[in-house]
Amino acid sequence: MKIQRALISVSDKTGVVDFAKTLNSYGVEIISTGGTMKALREAGIPVTYVSEITGFPEIMDGRVKTLNPYIHGGILAVRDNQEHIKAMQEHNIRGIDLVVVNLYPFRQTIAKPGVALEEAVENIDIGGPAMIRAAAKNFAYVTVVVNPARYDAVLAEMAQDGQITDATRMALAREAFDHTAEYDACITNYLAGQTGEGHFKNSLHMVYEKVQDLRYGENPHQQAAFYREKHYNGPGVANAHQLHGKELSFNNLVDVEAAYSLVNDFSEPAAAIIKHTNPCGTGIGETIADAYEKAYTADPVSAYGGIIALNRAVDGAVAEKMSSLFVEAVIAPAYSEEALAILTKKKNVRLLAADFVVDQNALDFKKISGGLLVQQADINDATRADMKVVTTKTPTPAEWQQLLLAWKVVKHVKSNAIVVVADNMTVGVGAGQMNRVGSAQIAFEQAGCKSVGAVLASDAFFPFRDTVDAAAKAGITAIIHPGGSIRDEESITAANEHGIAMVFTGIRHFKH
Repeated sequence: MKIQRALISVSDKTGVVDFAKTLNSYGVEIISTGGTMKALREAGIPVTYVSEITGFPEIMDGRVKTLNPYIHGGILAVRDNQEHIKAMQEHNIRGIDLVVVNLYPFRQTIAKPGVALEEAVENIDIGGPAMIRAAAKNFAYVTVVVNPARYDAVLAEMAQDGQITDATRMALAREAFDHTAEYDACITNYLAGQTGEGHFKNSLHMVYEKVQDLRYGENPHQQAAFYREKHYNGPGVANAHQLHGKELSFNNLVDVEAAYSLVNDFSEPAAAIIKHTNPCGTGIGETIADAYEKAYTADPVSAYGGIIALNRAVDGAVAEKMSSLFVEAVIAPAYSEEALAILTKKKNVRLLAADFVVDQNALDFKKISGGLLVQQADINDATRADMKVVTTKTPTPAEWQQLLLAWKVVKHVKSNAIVVVADNMTVGVGAGQMNRVGSAQIAFEQAGCKSVGAVLASDAFFPFRDTVDAAAKAGITAIIHPGGSIRDEESITAANEHGIAMVFTGIRHFKH
């Protein structure tokens, strides 16, 4: 379809003057409104004011200007439908072949601190979405452009004969509907917040943009892509900067998220090494190098090919320690020049820098067939003051330190989860077994003699005393778990029999 007449009305005026100049040089008649018309006329571009077309002035502070049959008839007419052509001739409606519109800056308005509801509402565009949707619906005959980044491509396609291909018009129409859908989602989410619906609204509207296609998903036969929450600029893996290494895979991203989430729970220097979303080693220390050394020592066999997360900047000392290990990726707040010089010698290792801040309003999503489960992220954690010692024996100060570490780590292990900790590091991790004793036995086997004098954390209560008995046999001296079972007294009795201190947190950390 050849473009002979264009309507341009944009809030984002990036590149619009140069775009309109070229359209004019192609012989395209331009119609415009308000601020756009003023910008084009100041640039010396011939423009017809929309009121000259409609025969009606802009009224109500510009709320009503393009909602008119002379505009929408010109956009929506089916050009090879004789009844439509007849109606256009009877009412002196001329066709509009190109609609270039983007919308009032609603998202930018509500992002301003302390913005009033009235100001937000005034930035809800009405005429713009109507024109965009009309043009997009009629893409067989009309070209719609909502993104200034498309101007050059449109002009290049028009350069020879002034026409836009069917395929391009359809692609631009899809982008236009995406633009209005995102806009409406932003408005409804904002108004839901104003009415107090909070996170769990009656309908859920989320907008994500594709960052990249991935080579494959969890397995090579699965196609996959990585999407980021659009307009989210906060902390997290999706906004991490990759400083070095080859492209991240699907599984890399999943494991990086697990590693990031774990060390982000610590205020002291902490390091974790993740394999298949579970921590094979976690450590804390006076320095990040000390924390990493503990995380590695916890399970050097499993550390091979893992994902490393550190909640402090990577310096030369820790980089030197990491350089001897094959790892898939490292995520940390920053890297010193010395650290980068050491780590970039390995061309494939992915180095990611991210902000380490806990998002207190984060949500967690789990997809099920035909639906979506939404919950608050598991960021609520008990402090020592919230915990209750339920045994005759009270943990020593040293045991308390290890118990609190174990409790933070066990939250990030697949249920049923058991974590054994000694000397500020995990020495045994049992994950994802069908019964808790099975997870405990895996953790004790991994810990070996290191379980003697160590502490144990369980993500959920003990339904029977069997885990306590197994812990005593392994040499555990203190246990931390949520409590709340109808058999709590049985577990407490067992702990007292074995001289083990037991702490109830009152908080459960299932991770399915």
